[in-house]
Amino acid sequence: MAMSEKEVMVVGIDESEHSMYALEWTLDHFFAPFASNPPFKLFIVHAKPFASSVVGLAGPGAADVLPYVDTDLKKIAARVVENAKELCRSKLVNDAVIEVVEGDGRNVLCEAVEKHHASILVVGSHGYGAIKRAVLGSVSDYCAHHAHCSVMIVKRPKIKH
Repeated sequence: MAMSEKEVMVVGIDESEHSMYALEWTLDHFFAPFASNPPFKLFIVHAKPFASSVVGLAGPGAADVLPYVDTDLKKIAARVVENAKELCRSKLVNDAVIEVVEGDGRNVLCEAVEKHHASILVVGSHGYGAIKRAVLGSVSDYCAHHAHCSVMIVKRPKIKH
């Protein structure tokens, strides 16, 4: 790596509050304080699921539904990207690269790490318990075990009542 070349940070985002919190936390701690010279090159990656993986059904009529589901997924992706851009603008971070990649979040983020030669991957935590995490699968858990870089899982502080 050349002396002038910055290390790469990839932040995985989706439509959840947890992911936007992780992005905001990352911007606040690694980018905003350094203004025009942050220590990392930032790639923000959103995984847009395949419509067929969301529908998850076969049989008559399934193919008819896919275009509508795909349209909705594209709208969600556009909203996620716009929210990320707005958050970056509000923190005066202007050189982030935002990508939407179709596929499962676990694979998309690990592949983004490889593609960009990232030294750190940042993901949010949904705060699922052990059972829900086992059933749904955890993107952060998968990435922690499979990404070829350090993985930082940003958890939103619990509010005490």
